[in-house]
Amino acid sequence: MTPRAEQKQQTRQSLMDAALTLMESGRGFGSLSLREVTRVAGIVPTGFYRHFADMDELGLALVAEVGETFRAAIRQVRRHEFEMRGMIDASVRIFLAEVAANHAQFLFLAREQYGGSQPVRQAIAALRERITSDLAADLKLMNRMPHLDDAALDVVSDLVVKTVFATLPELIDPPAETLPAHLTAEAKVIQQLRFIMVGGKHWLGLGKPSE
Repeated sequence: MTPRAEQKQQTRQSLMDAALTLMESGRGFGSLSLREVTRVAGIVPTGFYRHFADMDELGLALVAEVGETFRAAIRQVRRHEFEMRGMIDASVRIFLAEVAANHAQFLFLAREQYGGSQPVRQAIAALRERITSDLAADLKLMNRMPHLDDAALDVVSDLVVKTVFATLPELIDPPAETLPAHLTAEAKVIQQLRFIMVGGKHWLGLGKPSE
């Protein structure tokens, strides 16, 4: 990479980091202005357009960035599952370590899946679908539910991923000191995932009446 290209990449990253910094103060992405982002990034407002067409394009870049981080965390969990036959609680802790190490990115993801920017919401939904597809493929390889066909595994995977996404806001914030241990976000998501997996092993599949 040439020095000029490297400088351009650094400035682009500075804009993305600036948006995340502003959001860590409690702001939603939709409330951020271009001028605020460029001020925090330390560049003139007109310099923004050398990197992004508008704020929505910046938001899409942030989704792509957190998507890479999220899928890297899932790859660690996958490796643990395949190589160590890890339990759900261990896998959740691996994932939570990544969330803690990349707090600003996951805070953005947690908030903006229901945020004000439609393109960003749609990009996060597409990311969720990719993660669901990856998980369905993993479940098939692990053969934990051999009685379920591909369509049923898709449903189980969708429920797992939506559970994790829905719990992200709680996972990011520290629990209240008065909260019982079994009601902390970590404890709840572990039990919810166990419930889904145990249920999947006993579920007959799509279109089949339960006993």
